[in-house]
Amino acid sequence: MKTGRCAVQVFLIVFLFLTAAGFAVEKGKNRVRLGVCDWTIEKTGDPAALELAKKLGLEGVQVSISVSGDTLPLLQPKLQKTYLDAVKLTGVGIASFCIGQLNSIPYKSDPRAEKWLEQSIGICKAMGVGIVLVPFFGKGDLLNDPQGVKTVVARLKRVAPKAEKAGVVLALESQLSAEDHLKIIDQVGSPAVRVYYDVANSQKMGYNIFKEIRLLGKRIAQMHAKDSKDLYGKGSMDFAAVRKAMEDIGYGGWLVMEGTKMPLGIEESNRFDANYLKTLFPVESK
Repeated sequence: MKTGRCAVQVFLIVFLFLTAAGFAVEKGKNRVRLGVCDWTIEKTGDPAALELAKKLGLEGVQVSISVSGDTLPLLQPKLQKTYLDAVKLTGVGIASFCIGQLNSIPYKSDPRAEKWLEQSIGICKAMGVGIVLVPFFGKGDLLNDPQGVKTVVARLKRVAPKAEKAGVVLALESQLSAEDHLKIIDQVGSPAVRVYYDVANSQKMGYNIFKEIRLLGKRIAQMHAKDSKDLYGKGSMDFAAVRKAMEDIGYGGWLVMEGTKMPLGIEESNRFDANYLKTLFPVESK
């Protein structure tokens, strides 16, 4: 009995230490999983991104829904199957999709973009993916563009019911503040419209990212890990504080690396960044 009691006491001491130090692996819905954008590892729209992510020790990939002419190749069942086969083979998941071309063919003004976003919902449903990132940068920027925002709200109102029915979230990423994102979400009035939060983009805009994460709360569908200055842990992003803000809102899901600084080369830099994040977000053993 004494031996058993001692063992329990040791376990409790170790557990309390790990919890206090912030290193206890999160279980269930609040566990953070680490992924990478396929364009960050130079595999845009390429199923080989999943094998490379596995090699880098990551659990998932944010996959580009590329555009060819005026069509989306991922509408083809054959390409969908290629990706799903890669998921089975590697054990690496598809964290979300992203239609990157919306930065040059804006959702706020081009009818093609409106069609592509609607079609992406069907792709998500067919492949069992719950989130598509809707970007607003470059020509699609919404900053200081009230008419653009008005058009986006109107278009999202039309497509949101289809996303709701399919169980798909349309995650908006832009240079707008958290408050302005919330205004869009409230105007659309659909749980299918949320925010894709990128810590470095918001930091660059001068927003208080830790306050914004807490303000957005459950309206954050997914997050990008990024540091615009250097490799993770060596640059300007306080990822430990990011983690604390994520914990405060009960965030569980993907944290997807979108690197900008690759001083060691693509694989080496992403492996460095992944290994750093694992010190803050331990990978659950299988």
